[in-house]
Amino acid sequence: MRFRDPPFSVDGFTVGHWTHPSGATGCTVIVADRPALAVADVRGGAPGTRELAVLDQGRLVQHVDAVLLTGGSAFGLAAADGVVQWLSVQGRGFPTESIPVPIVPAAVIYDLSGPTPTIPPASAGFDAAQNAVPDGWLSGAVGAGTGATVGKGRGREHSVHAGIGSARLDVSAGAVVALMVVNAFGDVVPEAIGAGDQPLPGGSEEWLLGGTAEPPSLGTNTTIGVVVIDAPMDRDALTRVAVAAHDGLARVIRPSHTLVDGDTIFVMSVREGRPDPRSVLQLGAAAQVVVARAIRNSLPRA
Repeated sequence: MRFRDPPFSVDGFTVGHWTHPSGATGCTVIVADRPALAVADVRGGAPGTRELAVLDQGRLVQHVDAVLLTGGSAFGLAAADGVVQWLSVQGRGFPTESIPVPIVPAAVIYDLSGPTPTIPPASAGFDAAQNAVPDGWLSGAVGAGTGATVGKGRGREHSVHAGIGSARLDVSAGAVVALMVVNAFGDVVPEAIGAGDQPLPGGSEEWLLGGTAEPPSLGTNTTIGVVVIDAPMDRDALTRVAVAAHDGLARVIRPSHTLVDGDTIFVMSVREGRPDPRSVLQLGAAAQVVVARAIRNSLPRA
């Protein structure tokens, strides 16, 4: 078992970021070198997404060309149009009798502020895709994580800046990479706080349970991300890894998967095959660990 924090790469994928000059928002694109088998798992009560239904079991299209993570709430989904345009220029997409149609699922965070917020336009998605590089798995206030904050239980004035975080874990079955945009209602906490099931004193969870939390604005928080598996996978195996990935989220964000979060995780692999149960078990455990580490890596270093 070996951890890697940025910089690193993973075969079959590149990552590009676009950051607004104001530092208020941005977007991040994970581009597959060739169509990638993909699933998505939504656990939050207020998701903002595009093209998620295409990833359900039994759909005609089972592969994606890219995944977009973006700020700007529902407005930011327009950046996916730019990713589609860039892929179309490359001749990428699901084959049809007319032209290939790029498949680009997307998820958003809410980072709007003020009466005229900055929003990633379609051109932002195009630029992010065009600038995607193998070692683009970054951590910090960049791309979709630019305007992210956490710890809003006592009101937004008490929140702290987070961002985007990444991590890689190599195990015997393969490699698991996570890229997480952390804009949660809850707090990012140590995995072991030494108090059993007790809420972290002074944290959003304690304030919420005590009835003293600031009433949250509905749908203004979320943690979104992508997990990439560098091992032979089928859709059933990816689905189990997606469930485990959300458990990694819950290990370090308290509370998590709330009514006012839109927690969504995509899981992809460009290597297809039928893994044995032992490999699926190991890769799922690795996903929990690497998602938790990527979320912690989203916070500014002390």
